[in-house]
Amino acid sequence: MTISDPIGDMLTRIRNAQMKQHPTVLIPASNFKKQVLDAMEREGFIASYEVVKDSTFEELKVNLKYVHGTPVIREIRRISKPGRRIYSRFESLPRVLNGLGISIISTSKGIFSDNEARDKKLGGEIICNIS
Repeated sequence: MTISDPIGDMLTRIRNAQMKQHPTVLIPASNFKKQVLDAMEREGFIASYEVVKDSTFEELKVNLKYVHGTPVIREIRRISKPGRRIYSRFESLPRVLNGLGISIISTSKGIFSDNEARDKKLGGEIICNIS
């Protein structure tokens, strides 16, 4: 079965696993997903992730983060979709919950959080908002 929006599928798997208080979630692996998870880990929204090799394909095992039983990620929303791409300059990158949340931005230099993209003066495609 092919997935038309693999990033949307990854975000939905994370959202569903946290609603059921699962400690980990398995996601089909890709380099783009690894970079998005790296940005989420740098900003403290997930505990960690690792690559799990099966006989036929790789999966990403994401260790979700909870504080006193409450998920760290309150809301995770896809912004740029395959049917409608959303781009922004670094000057006009949106702030999520007045800086308490982050946006994940795909730039020409890699995948960064909105804070990192502003520091490096890079704009790009807004992948998702996390709060």
